[in-house]
Amino acid sequence: MEETLGVTEAAQIPKQRGEQLLDSAVRYAEERHWDVFPGTWLEAVGGTERCSCGDANCPAPGAHPARPDWATQATGSAVAARRMWAKQPTASILLPTGRTFDALDVPESAGFLALARMERMDLTLGPVTCTPDRRMLFFVLPGGAAKAPDLVRKLGWSASAVDLVGHGEGQYVAAPPTRVGGHGAVQWARRPTPANRWLPDVEELISPLAYACGRDAAAVRARQG
Repeated sequence: MEETLGVTEAAQIPKQRGEQLLDSAVRYAEERHWDVFPGTWLEAVGGTERCSCGDANCPAPGAHPARPDWATQATGSAVAARRMWAKQPTASILLPTGRTFDALDVPESAGFLALARMERMDLTLGPVTCTPDRRMLFFVLPGGAAKAPDLVRKLGWSASAVDLVGHGEGQYVAAPPTRVGGHGAVQWARRPTPANRWLPDVEELISPLAYACGRDAAAVRARQG
């Protein structure tokens, strides 16, 4: 069983350094054959960190596409990735979904509950990230995002009601060690390894994910009520 990050450990955010970003981007392209592209980055402005896009109210500072044609910029070439990050070493690492993987995005509390249950069930899992806004993203085979709402509905829930979101074709996710403003960095809850190179289909994970999200949503409603 692969070690997972606990909530406390996941909250301990390392500093983002240019060489880590470049090395990580190259490794994702070279070892995982994931397409990568550089996004915005953080700049020091008046003692605070601002997004390079210039928007003082940017909702994802330092972690969104820097140009509208990002989909065509994305590359699976390690050489091209090295060249792009050499130009801007502090650029965030963004991964387009809908190509080599989709991602199922759930609240962190539900994600850790689901992760523990999946491991007890000995399910095959792909990489999983934790984001600074307390979300977890489970990587699945392409097409999973489109299938998820109907699969959740068949289990008796609404994907929107239980806060389960799919990222598929035409979308992207931020990869570790990308930092999002002053909120912290994206981290791996389950790192990419040779053992999880083959991603699961959404059907394999949707039941424990939907259950955990449904339980989490019910707990939130109970606290609010």
